[in-house]
Amino acid sequence: MSGSGIIRYWPLYALVLAVAALAAFGGAGPAPDFAQRLMPPSMHAPFGTDALGRDMVARSLAGLSLSLRIGLAASLASTAIALCLTMVASLHKAAGGLVSFVTDAVLSLPHLVLLVLIAFALGGGADAVVAAVALSHWPRLTRLLRLELEQVLASDFVAASRAFGRSPLHVATRHVLPHLLPQLLVGAVLMLPHAILHEAALTFLGFGLEPTRPAIGILLSEAMRTLSAGYWWLGLFPGLVLVATVLLVESIGAHLQRQLTPLPEAAR
Repeated sequence: MSGSGIIRYWPLYALVLAVAALAAFGGAGPAPDFAQRLMPPSMHAPFGTDALGRDMVARSLAGLSLSLRIGLAASLASTAIALCLTMVASLHKAAGGLVSFVTDAVLSLPHLVLLVLIAFALGGGADAVVAAVALSHWPRLTRLLRLELEQVLASDFVAASRAFGRSPLHVATRHVLPHLLPQLLVGAVLMLPHAILHEAALTFLGFGLEPTRPAIGILLSEAMRTLSAGYWWLGLFPGLVLVATVLLVESIGAHLQRQLTPLPEAAR
């Protein structure tokens, strides 16, 4: 990317660094202060306080940190599954047919139901959430990588490599993999917001993280019990933090997609 591009998008990069720092160094949340229970938003506490007097800004940031780490682990694991299946599909036509069948079979299942079933079967908790999201998010990326794979396998340089007697493994690692990496990177980044949202959804439904963990889904679940009493800030601000983070990550993915797969000059 050119220097002018870096200067142009510096606010986006600053936000990326801030989110990365939050994910890496986010704390465990504030300590209770019963003298400040259920205080509405103010200059002292912009997001208000919860039923135990904990500052909701600190709780929202701690919850976002946990959700980001879980979403990142799940998206990386799901991306690895998609890459492995695509590489297997590149080795033999029969393997490609089997990968297509498995991908279509998983895509035919209701997404949220599959998430809940996997998380429930694994007993809940952070590991179960990571596994559930990873095992349910790879099919769409796999399908996109398969389309890219078909174009690469039909190219002249792959035909020439095969004509020289190169093995399928050589073709996969030397020709297919380098062409898949840009799509893989974009797919991993665009998968992260879905992983974060589905982690929050699983936790909100009671199939995700333990209630003692300060994740965004836990905060939203706790807020549901007090919204009817007028404590609207307990659900509004954590939800806004979650939505803002998801939109930020999606904008990063869209920017990467434009940079790694630029439009032809005639289409600009």
